[in-house]
Amino acid sequence: MEHTLITFTLGAIVSFAIFMYVLLDGFDLGVGIMFPFIKNQHHRQTMVEAIVPVWDGNETWLVLGGATLYGAFPVVYSTILPTLYLPIIIMLAALVFRGISFEFMVNAKRSRGLWEFFLSFGSLIAGFCQGLVLGTFVRGFSKNGVLISSEHYHWFTPFSVATGLAVVCGYVLLGSTWMVRKTEGELQDSMYAKAKKAMVAVFVSMLIVSLWTPYVDPDIIKRWFTIPNFYILLPLPLLALAAFIVLYRSLQRRAEHVPFYASMCIFLFAYIGFAMSVWPYIIPHVTTIWEAAAPFKAQVFILCGLLVLVPVLCVYTAYSYYVFRGKVKPGEAHY
Repeated sequence: MEHTLITFTLGAIVSFAIFMYVLLDGFDLGVGIMFPFIKNQHHRQTMVEAIVPVWDGNETWLVLGGATLYGAFPVVYSTILPTLYLPIIIMLAALVFRGISFEFMVNAKRSRGLWEFFLSFGSLIAGFCQGLVLGTFVRGFSKNGVLISSEHYHWFTPFSVATGLAVVCGYVLLGSTWMVRKTEGELQDSMYAKAKKAMVAVFVSMLIVSLWTPYVDPDIIKRWFTIPNFYILLPLPLLALAAFIVLYRSLQRRAEHVPFYASMCIFLFAYIGFAMSVWPYIIPHVTTIWEAAAPFKAQVFILCGLLVLVPVLCVYTAYSYYVFRGKVKPGEAHY
């Protein structure tokens, strides 16, 4: 009983860390993706200043989730990496290159445009690769316990490409609504327009992926459309639809804070829906969360550290956003 409870707690912490990373790093990836569509140099500088204080802290959640997954569920690494090694490595390389681009971009003069391009390209590739990984998980792995070899490109399919594009659109929505909160004037007007387009793209892509998913993984049909599961899970798509309505109305009346919170809710309901679709598998159709768990003593040791680390990280994240709250004006922030 204790082992089961600890395993569930560690799984919940991994899920929470991954969600926090997607939510927080998602908006600054979205800001980076939008760079080529902003021609005004002062506006691009403002965009940088809006994410510089928090972007590297956001990636701390990726480290926490990955390290916890490695320690608490080592089987996941040994079985999934052979299939997802290439997209994960490309994603990490893109994130590293994006960080390097930040450092060079803010100090370069003649080559600033080049580093801005690399910043945007790294953000785009990182977001797209995360979508490829997500699509592979939704699609699932072979049910006989043997994962499809990476040389068969199980991670690169029309469905995973669709989820990759959906994630990119979602990040642009988060990034544009974040910039609505942080800017004013002409740049804010531009972000309102981009947020409306991104909202439509996210709605359409989520609809396509949702309708496509049952054909990719028939087990999800049983999970969602059998009684009583249908009535239990029905609130999730309804809440997501409500979040879209709130987002649309808030953009129409030019609210500054509500669009970002509504976008976060869309991600939250989609994330919960994905979790409900694969539970209790941590490797879909292959290994449950309890089958992948590390030995009991190792889990206790990891959990003791996380009970200290996670609250500290939450407080640090909240405090950093509190300190750097408010509007960003060109020339007032320096990196």
